[in-house]
Amino acid sequence: MPNAAPTLRLEGVAKSFGPVAALRSGTLVVQPGSIHALVGENGAGKSTLVKIVGGVHRRDSGTVELDGEPVDFAGPAEAKAAGVAVIHQEPASFPDLTVTENIFLGREPLGRFRRIDRRAMREGARDLFRDLGVDLDPDRPAEGLSIADQQIVEIAKAISLDARLLVMDEPTAALSAVEVRRLFAVARGLRDAGRAVVFISHRLDEVADLCDTVTVMRDGEHVSTDAVADVTPDELVRRMVGRDVAELYPKVPSTAGEVVLRVEGLESTGTFHDVSFEVRAGEIVGLAGLVGAGRSEIARAVFGVDRYDAGRVTVGGRPLRPGDPAAAIAAGLALVPEDRRLQGLVTESSVGRNVSSVMRRRLARLGILLPDAEARLARDWSGRLEVKAGALDALATTMSGGNQQKVVLAKWLATGPKVLIVDEPTRGIDVGTKAEVHRLLSTLAAEGLAVLMISSELPEVLGMADRVLVVREGRIAAELGRAEATPEAVMRAATPGASQSGSETSGFETSGSETEGAA
Repeated sequence: MPNAAPTLRLEGVAKSFGPVAALRSGTLVVQPGSIHALVGENGAGKSTLVKIVGGVHRRDSGTVELDGEPVDFAGPAEAKAAGVAVIHQEPASFPDLTVTENIFLGREPLGRFRRIDRRAMREGARDLFRDLGVDLDPDRPAEGLSIADQQIVEIAKAISLDARLLVMDEPTAALSAVEVRRLFAVARGLRDAGRAVVFISHRLDEVADLCDTVTVMRDGEHVSTDAVADVTPDELVRRMVGRDVAELYPKVPSTAGEVVLRVEGLESTGTFHDVSFEVRAGEIVGLAGLVGAGRSEIARAVFGVDRYDAGRVTVGGRPLRPGDPAAAIAAGLALVPEDRRLQGLVTESSVGRNVSSVMRRRLARLGILLPDAEARLARDWSGRLEVKAGALDALATTMSGGNQQKVVLAKWLATGPKVLIVDEPTRGIDVGTKAEVHRLLSTLAAEGLAVLMISSELPEVLGMADRVLVVREGRIAAELGRAEATPEAVMRAATPGASQSGSETSGFETSGSETEGAA
């Protein structure tokens, strides 16, 4: 549509909240029939820009046009009526209603005697899913739907409202590789139908795979807009964070010491088999592998969250009682879980309370928690990890994903562990905060901490680990030293039946020229 007006045009849009300028100069031009990526660190202004487009916030200055016409939405309802739909990372649905009822809620078709025509609703939902190329039962309850299916329902609802602009805000953060591929197919179908899609993601490999155009924001301002084919992932990172991509994996030199964690013959029927490995003081050991290989399950068993059928775990030479997290903590183990919001934080509690949560018993005297000691501990560790929160009494739910991850790390580092197990330490956080987390882990290892790091991002594993253990179908398939751990070597070990040429890449994502696991 070369002569059509842009579906969306923002020029010099600004928005402040009191003295804080969240958006200084937002500029974004999205053409019909395109998928336009919007990238930047947390705090770059992306969310504020999207909320202005979606009618949640009103701009302070600048211009917003939809299909060439100036708009100034007073609320989300006005934005929806104008053809704007925002698909959130975790959509909110009504669990007691069916998929069809969620799509047509509040605008149900009426039949005779002004009664709801449920047959027409179901047929409408089937037509929408057929057009989107997905197989979803219109009559199934929304309760129990996966996040991926909830997103599809939201997209179907948007299409039923004749949305011309769909904004997908970090839609793949909680999806499997198969679900991501299905979502991408839907997004391409929307593009081919002439709709405009804005795709927000921290995963630059997804941007390269899906999008036509990419806009970079930094510090509330527009930095650049390019055709995706004309810019490399490394260049995007430099524009996003203002530094070279090599700085994302800072490695502090360290010397491996004595064995701190030893796992021998660990067995869990149907999950993992004969797992044995060691982690020494002062080293980072990476666990790599495909989806379902058993990496997180091994970590949970080592920490005592899940029980195992056979084998032994020792910390500092002393056997650890199976299935007992409290004993693991007392022995010097710490586990930063994969899902920080559900398993690592009490999001409706304060930053200070979260940081001190594991240590409260030690901070108590005669069974009474000492508030001063709790505040001192929280202030100390929040400061060390540079947690950006207005105050220690700020709720954890109000913080960015990167700062939430720092709070979870602070909580466990406050226990003074001998071994730190981190599962997906940088999932869902921006590239700048990733570098901070990487620098912290590297520094801790240099100071003598033993680190077991599980990651689906192969560049992260290769950049940070001193040794890589590759898990395949519940077994340790290979142990690779830092020098021999190449993307090809890890790929061959992780993929059942992979050729020795290393050309097999099924099930892995790519980032630039490197390969990332899609777990």
